[in-house]
Amino acid sequence: MARRRGVMSEALKVELAKELGFYDVVQKEGWGGIRTRDAGNMVRRAIEIAEEQLAKQTNSSGNR
Repeated sequence: MARRRGVMSEALKVELAKELGFYDVVQKEGWGGIRTRDAGNMVRRAIEIAEEQLAKQTNSSGNR
């Protein structure tokens, strides 16, 4: 099966891994070394951040 290109930037993934407390695993083993649960938490947090940014954009455009 072909690998899909990632949607998240490397910088965002690193930031999230640090925030969620498993960046040490990434440094030692690479992204393939993280647990499935950690990957899921990373995606969940990325979605939360995107929703927050979208809400800010929506609120700021509605206040013109």
